[in-house]
Amino acid sequence: MWCEKIIQFYSTLIPPENLPAGIEILMPFADEQVMEVFSTFYEKFYADTQQRYAIIGINPGRFGGGVTGIPFTDPIRLKADCNIDNSYIKKQELSSVFVYDVINAFGGAAHFYKKFYVTSFSPLGYVSQNKNINYYDDKSLYNAIEPFAVGCLHNQVSWGINRDIAFCLGEGKNFNCLQKLNEKEMVFKKIIPLPHPRFIMQYKLKQKASYIGNYLEAFKQAF
Repeated sequence: MWCEKIIQFYSTLIPPENLPAGIEILMPFADEQVMEVFSTFYEKFYADTQQRYAIIGINPGRFGGGVTGIPFTDPIRLKADCNIDNSYIKKQELSSVFVYDVINAFGGAAHFYKKFYVTSFSPLGYVSQNKNINYYDDKSLYNAIEPFAVGCLHNQVSWGINRDIAFCLGEGKNFNCLQKLNEKEMVFKKIIPLPHPRFIMQYKLKQKASYIGNYLEAFKQAF
């Protein structure tokens, strides 16, 4: 089942080595309590073998996936929208707020996660001077994590991801990097870019409803 493969994958992740000086890895999966809640989530929503479409973000941040281990799922959404109790500090992540607005517009967590598997170009996050850093912000960081990212992507696709279409969160650098990787690795036939949730929440908040509609319209290409 999906849940078994996901839990095994994340619980045995070996972080990339030779990162640039001053960059640290967000590794919540080393914490036993995190893995307990993480396992509860995937056992609840992924206890099957059916095919799903990939939604690929950048890398986890300090207040969402970097805390819970679940992409774009902060402690507040984990309880309020997934009904999973947790003892994390209830601090929200803007990207998580938007993603769960989309999830609820799609029909709720149970329906959404039956159709989609959410991951990131790098399943581990990175921080520098106590701030999030995207894998593409530093060329030496990208070079250090690229083999790790490629291996992780192939591993996850093997679980039953539909390879006709994937969705990329981020229309700029994340999409460009993913496209170049895909040209070499031939993982997906087509990758559809979507505006990144953080960009929408930070710069286009008044148009949020319109962006949610854009997401839902894009998803129709998969069904």
